[in-house]
Amino acid sequence: MFSPQTYQQRRDQLCQKTGSGIILLPGSKEASMNYPENTYHFRQNSHFIYFVGMDQPDLFVVIDVDARKTILFGNELTMDDIIWTGPMPSLSEQALESGITETLPTSALGEYIHKAQKLNSPVHFLPQHRAWTMLQLEELTGIPAMQLKAKASETLIRAVVALRSVKSAEEIVEIEKAAAVGYDMHFTALKMALPGETERNIAGFIEGIALSRCNGLAFPTILSQHGEVLHGHTHLGTLEKGRFVICDAGAESLEHYSCDFTRTAIVGGKYTTQQRELYQMVVDANNKAFELIRPGILYRDVHLASAKVLAEGLKAVGILKGDVDAAVAAGAQALFMPHGLGHMMGLDVHDMEDLGENYVGYDDEISRSTQFGLRSLRLGRRLQPGFVLTVEPGLYFMPELIQKWDAEKILPEFVNYERAKQFIGTGGIRTEDDAIVTETGCRMPGKRLPISPDEIEGLY
Repeated sequence: MFSPQTYQQRRDQLCQKTGSGIILLPGSKEASMNYPENTYHFRQNSHFIYFVGMDQPDLFVVIDVDARKTILFGNELTMDDIIWTGPMPSLSEQALESGITETLPTSALGEYIHKAQKLNSPVHFLPQHRAWTMLQLEELTGIPAMQLKAKASETLIRAVVALRSVKSAEEIVEIEKAAAVGYDMHFTALKMALPGETERNIAGFIEGIALSRCNGLAFPTILSQHGEVLHGHTHLGTLEKGRFVICDAGAESLEHYSCDFTRTAIVGGKYTTQQRELYQMVVDANNKAFELIRPGILYRDVHLASAKVLAEGLKAVGILKGDVDAAVAAGAQALFMPHGLGHMMGLDVHDMEDLGENYVGYDDEISRSTQFGLRSLRLGRRLQPGFVLTVEPGLYFMPELIQKWDAEKILPEFVNYERAKQFIGTGGIRTEDDAIVTETGCRMPGKRLPISPDEIEGLY
């Protein structure tokens, strides 16, 4: 945890931005796997972590905006609990570490909220994604669970996004800790990309690094020779010499902050001339983004500049044709990169996206595009110092997508479909680094993983 003053200051800022009423912040509950007592690894709600810091289940915080006070609702351990968990400080003692001086039993929560409702005090809560929490809020507020998302407080959402988007110095330290572990995970994966090795074994090794050094994985690892499948989680393959293998993985620090890196290895460590050309396009697109990232620039513009680099490379190998600027404006390169350049990162690897991507990545100045590919850009807004985000251009040859576009005659003035079909079977390539926006530009958290073709080949 950070200092009590940190959490108190965050709650004070939240009250200032919310205005009036009460704010409901539910913590997470244990989630069962195959029977009640066998639970998944506990992960506290990220908003609860940010404003409270306490990392245990079955807690609930109410912030009275008008009175500027915070109440923690929870129950003390029973003797049956202590038998299994061992002794712990009292709830009130733990609350002081968050700057909270008032605690009440969980049984008092409903009455407190009902009193506020009777006084017509605004009741603010965030969208929820866990069923148990939705049922709890339904009982407390009287709003049916299926209507909670629509009834969530936009005022509170915008306040939380404004506060959590800009990372403090102590948050950056945690992201750097995660990045240091992430570096070792990916360096290990690159070195293990040898013929005959299994995807499962590599995925297991790097998860072991994350578990031994920090709080485990920040998200389920993507590791596959079928990089054209954007979320390949199965890890069933055996590595074959000369194939690309994507590893997209990240670690979570002990304070729950994330990193998110991707590297694409070449199994056996030697590119063909064509593979090197394709891979270099993606590296160039990544580097172009880092040249441009700075305060005041729209990340959508960074995305488009990176996309242009890919389009130029694709034209050079005969896959795209015509005017490059016109091709990018039409979205022709999205056939080969149907996702956005990146997203916000912090306590969540896709930071705050449970609140709605458009609240996090867009604002009153810029709205999400409807164009294929560009509509998948999670972050388009103007960058500010303290933003932490991912840079992850990619190049993918998806047979079904290429065939669909060809059959429907989509942008034939820009796409040479006969040439594109020759690349089916190549798989996918992605290079991803994290960027911290500074006052004058950006920097990476920690040292950069090997990325150039020569650096990758030099590992073997």
